[in-house]
Amino acid sequence: MDLHQLKAVDGARKDGFRKGRGIGSGNGKTAGKGHKGQNARSGGGVRPGFEGGQNPIYRRLPKRGFHNYASTIYDVVNIEALERFEDGTEVNPTVLVEVGLVRNDYKLIKVLGNGKLTKKLTVFANKFSKTAESAIVAAGGRIEVI
Repeated sequence: MDLHQLKAVDGARKDGFRKGRGIGSGNGKTAGKGHKGQNARSGGGVRPGFEGGQNPIYRRLPKRGFHNYASTIYDVVNIEALERFEDGTEVNPTVLVEVGLVRNDYKLIKVLGNGKLTKKLTVFANKFSKTAESAIVAAGGRIEVI
């Protein structure tokens, strides 16, 4: 049997409902659109968020502050959290996600220097603070910027 010989089971495919095809179809004449009005016209209807001329909610609510859409968002890991790993471990983003220190939907990771680190680790991240960098190197480990 080849792909072109496959057929759908009887009753699996149903014809689309044809609107406006006469009174006997049960959906003729106005084709379910009612009589006249904006939604009965071709191309009729209103855009999303339109409230019939009333000031829409997205214009009524106050907008405060500034949000920089071009900013890069890092998921933050402190060095005290890295203390859970054993000596000589390579700590990379996949390991951090498995352990639950980092959410998977963040693309970038930054290591901060809060806490103490006593273990010798190789840490892979996108950014390191100066205190985190010095603490990891002081513990005998090394850093790798991805």
